[in-house]
Amino acid sequence: MKNAIASFAVVLASLFSLANTAVTTTAPKQATKATAIFAGGCFWCMQPPFDRLKAKGVISTSVGYSGGHTDKPTYQQVSDGSTGHKEVIEITYNPQRISYDELLTVFWTNIDPYDQKGQFCDKGEQYQSAIYYQTEDEKKLAQASKEKLLKGGVLKGEVATLILAAKPYFAAEDYHQAYYEKNPIRYKFYRGNCGRDKRLSEVWGKAAAH
Repeated sequence: MKNAIASFAVVLASLFSLANTAVTTTAPKQATKATAIFAGGCFWCMQPPFDRLKAKGVISTSVGYSGGHTDKPTYQQVSDGSTGHKEVIEITYNPQRISYDELLTVFWTNIDPYDQKGQFCDKGEQYQSAIYYQTEDEKKLAQASKEKLLKGGVLKGEVATLILAAKPYFAAEDYHQAYYEKNPIRYKFYRGNCGRDKRLSEVWGKAAAH
């Protein structure tokens, strides 16, 4: 009897050991790098607010073009409005440090969600605001963030910002990257003349991200 109990204990111990091994070997690793793609009008103006999050989990940002049908488009082609592309920002971030939801909040407070024709002084399909989701989870989070703003009364009226499936991203020319750092005077002049900050304050109040 004692031998039988001892044998049973050994079998149980062996099973627990296998189970623990299986959990250890099959548990998915948490990703430390992901990307988010947003369109918020002039991409020069979308880079600073996300660059300011580098201490909180944003790894890098890049501005470019996405959503259209032209392969490797140029700035001139996109500006002409013939490519179907929008000016976008691609954010590479560590999801263990900053969430997609947090990035969505920064996105919303940097756009005019009511503008159907573009953003601020820039008009045309290439300047429309949009969230480009790359996974079903991102799609659900994007839709939920929009609904939360509407139900909470933060946004009042028809939201023109699109939620679209992501398409290939094409980085813009080098001179567009971190334009606000390379050409601070021209950047401030453009942003001020475009009325971006004034409109953001009208829509978002103190939550506006300048």
